[in-house]
Amino acid sequence: MIFSNDRDKLRQKYFDVWQKTKDKRPLEPLEAIISDVLLMHPEYHALLEEKQTLKKDFMPDQGQTNPFLHMSMHIAIKEQAQSKRPLGIDPLLKKALKKHKDQHKVEHIVMDCLGESLWLAQKNNQMPNEALYIDCIKKHI
Repeated sequence: MIFSNDRDKLRQKYFDVWQKTKDKRPLEPLEAIISDVLLMHPEYHALLEEKQTLKKDFMPDQGQTNPFLHMSMHIAIKEQAQSKRPLGIDPLLKKALKKHKDQHKVEHIVMDCLGESLWLAQKNNQMPNEALYIDCIKKHI
């Protein structure tokens, strides 16, 4: 996982990995995950070519999707699958992939549940409820 409270540092990692990916340079394991996510989202490639994107605010109330948040959620789901945490996530992801046959689609289904789980945790000022998160995924796959 990428840990930092500095938005620019977090975003810079995407720019760095994008450049390494384009240059076909070797990637560290986390960078390989980020690269996979970047390659799944060609609609964001132009943004990664513009350094001013590093400082840009994306306003949901103006219909804007934050590409960095979106890609970070993909990364989180991939890391959950690798670490098999929360308990039960791995078999659910495998079941969903078998059903939908599209990794990107599966991650978007799970992303809705992850977003809801994180929103509730923030709203209630508590840790995310893993059981509710897993139940949400079960309902949607």
